[in-house]
Amino acid sequence: MSSNSEQERERLKEEYKDHYRKIRDAKEKLRRSTYVQNVNESLRRMNSDELLSSVDDFLGKVRHKMAHIETRLDVAMEHFMESDKSEAELDESMRKENAKNTLKQIKMEMGLLYREIEQQADELQAEKTVGRKAPEGESGKKHDSENE
Repeated sequence: MSSNSEQERERLKEEYKDHYRKIRDAKEKLRRSTYVQNVNESLRRMNSDELLSSVDDFLGKVRHKMAHIETRLDVAMEHFMESDKSEAELDESMRKENAKNTLKQIKMEMGLLYREIEQQADELQAEKTVGRKAPEGESGKKHDSENE
């Protein structure tokens, strides 16, 4: 008898579980259908004209902002391209100026060196064979003595 009552008890237990599962599933279906019903009701209440106009307004604002940004980008690119040209011109003029300054400095150093060599030659009483020409009277005497 105890085995029959155990079996009966297990059978009833399974029936209750099955019954509670069905109740839980029914509650879940009710919850989902209520959600879907609420969404459908909200969609029916919505005025499509207002929705479309608000979307159109939004798209108009986005287009306006994009046009504004594109214009600013174009202006910035033009300015950038102009600055590249002016920078190239400035670089070229800077190179020319640096070359002129370097050339002036070299000429000045060569002049100082030449004067220094002249001073040393004067101190040594040496005759120059290259360089500035001496006054006419002296150069004639030198050439006469060399020719003889």
